[in-house]
Amino acid sequence: MKKVEAIIKPFKLDEVRESLSMIGVSGLTITEVKGFGRQKGHQELYRGAEYQVDFLPKVKVELVVKDELIDQVTEAIIGAAKTGKIGDGKIFIYSVERAIRIRTGEEGEDALS
Repeated sequence: MKKVEAIIKPFKLDEVRESLSMIGVSGLTITEVKGFGRQKGHQELYRGAEYQVDFLPKVKVELVVKDELIDQVTEAIIGAAKTGKIGDGKIFIYSVERAIRIRTGEEGEDALS
Protein backbone atom coordinates (compact mmCIF):
# COMPACT_ATOMS: atom_id res chain seq x y z
CA MET A 1 0.00 0.00 0.00
CA LYS A 2 1.12 3.54 -0.69
CA LYS A 3 0.14 6.87 0.80
CA VAL A 4 -0.05 9.72 -1.68
CA GLU A 5 0.12 13.35 -0.57
CA ALA A 6 -0.47 15.93 -3.26
CA ILE A 7 -0.17 19.68 -2.68
CA ILE A 8 -2.23 21.44 -5.34
CA LYS A 9 -3.81 24.78 -6.17
CA PRO A 10 -7.22 25.11 -4.48
CA PHE A 11 -9.16 25.75 -7.69
CA LYS A 12 -7.94 22.41 -9.08
CA LEU A 13 -9.44 20.33 -6.25
CA ASP A 14 -12.70 19.41 -8.00
CA GLU A 15 -10.88 18.31 -11.15
CA VAL A 16 -8.46 16.19 -9.13
CA ARG A 17 -11.27 14.60 -7.13
CA GLU A 18 -13.24 13.76 -10.29
CA SER A 19 -10.15 12.36 -11.98
CA LEU A 20 -9.38 10.11 -9.00
CA SER A 21 -13.01 9.00 -8.80
CA MET A 22 -12.89 7.93 -12.47
CA ILE A 23 -10.08 5.46 -11.73
CA GLY A 24 -11.87 3.98 -8.72
CA VAL A 25 -10.40 5.88 -5.77
CA SER A 26 -13.17 5.78 -3.18
CA GLY A 27 -11.80 7.94 -0.38
CA LEU A 28 -9.44 10.78 0.31
CA THR A 29 -8.72 13.46 2.86
CA ILE A 30 -8.47 17.16 2.07
CA THR A 31 -6.69 19.76 4.19
CA GLU A 32 -6.43 23.48 3.50
CA VAL A 33 -2.78 24.44 3.93
CA LYS A 34 -0.49 27.38 3.26
CA GLY A 35 3.06 27.34 2.02
CA PHE A 36 5.51 28.42 -0.61
CA GLY A 37 8.12 26.97 -2.90
CA ARG A 38 9.66 28.63 -5.90
CA GLN A 39 6.74 31.07 -6.00
CA LYS A 40 7.97 32.75 -2.82
CA GLY A 41 4.62 34.48 -2.28
CA HIS A 42 3.42 37.63 -3.99
CA GLN A 43 2.49 41.27 -3.36
CA GLU A 44 -1.12 42.31 -2.81
CA LEU A 45 -2.82 45.66 -2.58
CA TYR A 46 -5.29 46.21 0.26
CA ARG A 47 -6.93 49.60 0.87
CA GLY A 48 -4.14 51.37 -0.98
CA ALA A 49 -1.30 49.68 0.89
CA GLU A 50 0.94 47.00 -0.58
CA TYR A 51 1.89 44.03 1.52
CA GLN A 52 3.78 40.78 0.94
CA VAL A 53 1.91 37.48 1.12
CA ASP A 54 4.60 34.92 1.98
CA PHE A 55 2.43 31.84 2.32
CA LEU A 56 0.06 30.97 -0.49
CA PRO A 57 -3.16 28.97 -0.03
CA LYS A 58 -2.90 25.36 -1.20
CA VAL A 59 -4.85 22.14 -0.70
CA LYS A 60 -3.30 18.90 0.50
CA VAL A 61 -4.96 15.75 -0.86
CA GLU A 62 -4.12 12.53 1.00
CA LEU A 63 -5.07 9.00 0.03
CA VAL A 64 -3.88 5.43 0.53
CA VAL A 65 -4.07 3.07 -2.44
CA LYS A 66 -3.01 -0.41 -3.48
CA ASP A 67 0.50 -0.59 -4.95
CA GLU A 68 -0.79 -1.47 -8.43
CA LEU A 69 -2.84 1.77 -8.61
CA ILE A 70 0.00 4.16 -7.82
CA ASP A 71 0.89 5.00 -11.44
CA GLN A 72 -2.76 5.62 -12.37
CA VAL A 73 -3.24 7.81 -9.29
CA THR A 74 -0.18 9.96 -9.96
CA GLU A 75 -1.11 10.35 -13.64
CA ALA A 76 -4.68 11.32 -12.68
CA ILE A 77 -3.46 13.95 -10.21
CA ILE A 78 -0.91 15.40 -12.61
CA GLY A 79 -3.40 15.47 -15.48
CA ALA A 80 -6.02 17.26 -13.43
CA ALA A 81 -3.81 19.62 -11.39
CA LYS A 82 -1.31 20.77 -14.01
CA THR A 83 -1.64 24.33 -15.31
CA GLY A 84 1.90 24.58 -16.64
CA LYS A 85 2.62 27.56 -14.39
CA ILE A 86 4.80 27.85 -11.33
CA GLY A 87 3.09 26.68 -8.14
CA ASP A 88 1.21 23.69 -9.58
CA GLY A 89 2.35 21.65 -6.58
CA LYS A 90 4.05 18.42 -5.64
CA ILE A 91 3.22 14.75 -5.11
CA PHE A 92 4.84 12.71 -2.34
CA ILE A 93 4.53 8.91 -2.13
CA TYR A 94 5.18 6.88 1.03
CA SER A 95 5.01 3.19 1.87
CA VAL A 96 2.26 2.23 4.33
CA GLU A 97 3.05 -0.62 6.69
CA ARG A 98 -0.43 -1.22 8.01
CA ALA A 99 -3.99 0.03 7.65
CA ILE A 100 -6.87 -0.84 9.96
CA ARG A 101 -10.56 0.03 9.56
CA ILE A 102 -11.66 1.04 13.06
CA ARG A 103 -15.31 0.00 12.69
CA THR A 104 -14.73 -3.59 11.53
CA GLY A 105 -11.11 -4.33 12.36
CA GLU A 106 -10.33 -5.16 8.73
CA GLU A 107 -6.63 -4.81 7.93
CA GLY A 108 -4.40 -4.19 4.93
CA GLU A 109 -5.95 -3.61 1.52
CA ASP A 110 -9.33 -4.80 2.88
CA ALA A 111 -9.40 -1.68 5.04
CA LEU A 112 -9.06 0.61 2.01
CA SER A 113 -12.33 -0.06 0.18
